[in-house]
Amino acid sequence: MLDVHHHPLRLRADPSRVVVRPFHLAMAGNGGAPSRTERLVREVRAMSAERARCELDLVLTDFEARHWQTRRIFMTRYHEIAAQLQLDDATIDDEHRQLIGAYFCHEYSYAAAALMNPSAVPHPDQSGMPEGSLRIAMSMRAVGEGHISSIAFREGIITADHELMLAPEPPFATATDAIGADDRLLPSGPVTVHRHRDSTLSGTVIFPMTTAQAKGLEDLRLVRFDHGDGDHEWLGTYTAYNGSAIQSELLRTRDFRRFDLVPLSGSAARNKGMALFPRRIDGRYWMIGRQDGENLFLIASDTLTHWEEGEKLLTPRYSWELVQIGNCGAPIELDEGWLLLTHGVGAMRKYSIGAVLLDKDDPARVIGRTRAPGLAAADQDREGYVPNVVYSCGGLRHGDCLFLPYGVADSSIAFAFVRIPDLLAAM
Repeated sequence: MLDVHHHPLRLRADPSRVVVRPFHLAMAGNGGAPSRTERLVREVRAMSAERARCELDLVLTDFEARHWQTRRIFMTRYHEIAAQLQLDDATIDDEHRQLIGAYFCHEYSYAAAALMNPSAVPHPDQSGMPEGSLRIAMSMRAVGEGHISSIAFREGIITADHELMLAPEPPFATATDAIGADDRLLPSGPVTVHRHRDSTLSGTVIFPMTTAQAKGLEDLRLVRFDHGDGDHEWLGTYTAYNGSAIQSELLRTRDFRRFDLVPLSGSAARNKGMALFPRRIDGRYWMIGRQDGENLFLIASDTLTHWEEGEKLLTPRYSWELVQIGNCGAPIELDEGWLLLTHGVGAMRKYSIGAVLLDKDDPARVIGRTRAPGLAAADQDREGYVPNVVYSCGGLRHGDCLFLPYGVADSSIAFAFVRIPDLLAAM
């Protein structure tokens, strides 16, 4: 086994991290009767000004200190309901509006069940960094009530001595939103969401926005993509899940403030676990993916959004990966070639992480492969929601070390550093 330095920091599920989300009631009644939404709005509108003020004060006493700009959120929600019911705004004062909005909101603990499967990339802002230090942006899969997955973020710094310091989470978390969208899921297709101008990245959560994403945005694999001539874009492949079907999609951002969520097309996009190379090779885009649930494939495309079947690259060989193999994030460019982190599944469905080295000019050629895993579920990494699993959606190079954030038992996130020369020597 490799000499892996495990950082003591561990991120765990936290039910106290909450955001305000829309609460839905039926919009249509039975047999011509008013709907639950109409009845509730009618009850609030019938309240006297004094009672509405008292009821709103009670809500704000309970929740205003727990959320950012709570009154604004209530007013936004009111306007969504008013548009659906075609209410006459002129007859409703602000306190009644806010109270109506409050009745159609609820707290959602987005990471109550699990926090897992991270990926890390260099942050767009490297200003003020001491020599040898790197500011990073990390994505995480957060799982809340109903086992719905969303994308959460943390910012941090890796020092020249390979120490990790994460920025503190702000007291309030905020969800991204789409301009012009109401509270309902949008039809499947491209959608653009925005981080609020006053929210830090560490306090931002991207929730499902379309019907294809209804039950989750899973396992974002981020990469800083080099378009050439100093033009970088941060891209990430993830799995959109609607409760019965999966679809690979692409997140695109240049500043981690505006995020484009774009469905991928083509036969390869019907699968999960796709990871994008960080630049074009011979003028084409390249992915690593698993098309048959067992082997790893190399896929090439002339565009970022359409992917057809690829060629088989790796099959299970060693005992720790005989059930199946997959990638653990985007390939990392080294002088020696493309370093591809892999996960393998062995006996008792135990997950381990290994590595492969691909030729830099011809990624279909495998130069080396670890015979034993560098990281495996053991001891404190064994217990959790899904035991015996270690899994990453992407590490990064920092000097001569590989920084690897990884999920533990589908429950928490741990961090490790591995010397790249040692990793290459193990192949």
